[in-house]
Amino acid sequence: MLSLAVGVAAGLGAVARLLLDRAVTARAPGRFPFGTLAVNVSGSFVLGLVTGWAAHHGLSARAALVLGAGFAGGFTTLSTLAWETIWLAEDFRPMAAACYAGGSALAGLLAAAAGLGLALL
Repeated sequence: MLSLAVGVAAGLGAVARLLLDRAVTARAPGRFPFGTLAVNVSGSFVLGLVTGWAAHHGLSARAALVLGAGFAGGFTTLSTLAWETIWLAEDFRPMAAACYAGGSALAGLLAAAAGLGLALL
């Protein structure tokens, strides 16, 4: 039953990813992947929040698994980040590729820390 809950949450996360990516891309047209950046950073925030709730406020391990591995796992996308980084580099924009990869990692860590910090309140 837990596997089913994680699978359903992952599916909902994937749909949410698509909707957020499209919304951001529509508002920030161009050739830089702002949609994926927004998805991964916000997903990192959610995962930090879930981790904080589990560690400090008694969120059950099952709920944390469904929200973390399920929803956040289905929502975020490392494979698209990797593909878009390679695409930027192949498009002769190595600086944009490096900034995208490094900036995504740094922004994701900061967002996760912000989520964790918010959960401590």
